[in-house]
Amino acid sequence: MAALELLRSLPALFVGLAGLFGLLVGSFLNVVIHRLPIMMERGWREQCAELMGQPPETLLATPLNLWKPRSHCPQCGHMITAAENIPVISYLWQGGRCTQCKTSISLQYPFIELLSGVLTSVVAWHFGFGWPAIAACALTWALIALTVIDYKHQLLPDSITLPFLWLGLVLALFGAFTDLRSSVIGAMAGYLSLWTVYQGFRLLTGKEGMGYGDFKLLAMLGAWQGWQYLVTIVLVSSMVGAVTGLALILVGDRDRHAPLPFGPFLAAAGWIVLLWGKPLQQGYFNLVGL
Repeated sequence: MAALELLRSLPALFVGLAGLFGLLVGSFLNVVIHRLPIMMERGWREQCAELMGQPPETLLATPLNLWKPRSHCPQCGHMITAAENIPVISYLWQGGRCTQCKTSISLQYPFIELLSGVLTSVVAWHFGFGWPAIAACALTWALIALTVIDYKHQLLPDSITLPFLWLGLVLALFGAFTDLRSSVIGAMAGYLSLWTVYQGFRLLTGKEGMGYGDFKLLAMLGAWQGWQYLVTIVLVSSMVGAVTGLALILVGDRDRHAPLPFGPFLAAAGWIVLLWGKPLQQGYFNLVGL
């Protein structure tokens, strides 16, 4: 109890500890980002083999989940020790290379750790010590994982979106971020709004403009924040997407005709609106004269 009172009375201490914990979580998020798509693919292949009456592939017999096997270098198989797994510091100390085979380690790993630490600190500072801050941190980590997985693989795993959708509804029972009525309507309206856009676009063009994962992600954000913020989330995500797409084209990192996944922009907008939704919404209403 004394420790809790200390964290409550010293906001800077709470923000600092939250940031350090965010760095550690970022290390785990790298595991989720790398392994979850592989686990999903294995599951699909297993199901296909079962439906076709074929024996499971040898590769599928090798255990793989978020906990096993231990993290290792994909090039030489060197098992990562605890000293080599300190967020950011280990990467810098090793010069961004494996200690055994000297293969370069992707910048994604320290970047995700830093991003998780920084965003966790921002959430802790914004909400202050309490359950809303803890819940918002959990949502932040989920959105980071969803953003990177969708950007790299065009996937928004149900194993992340659906549990967090239900968590948003549960939190609404206690009025953490919105009331239960707004949460339920937000989940339904979030899903149906993008589903309607998807169906209309497909009828007009014969193409699929987005995936069902996007519907579920907006439903999840609607469950957390209520239907009142859905329009703000979509508007912010569109602006973030336009700016990001233009920047990628200007730096020559992406073909202007190549589609961009919408999930990362929804996730970024959802996080922004979670923290600053009221002033953003009021600013929009003032702009359009409402």
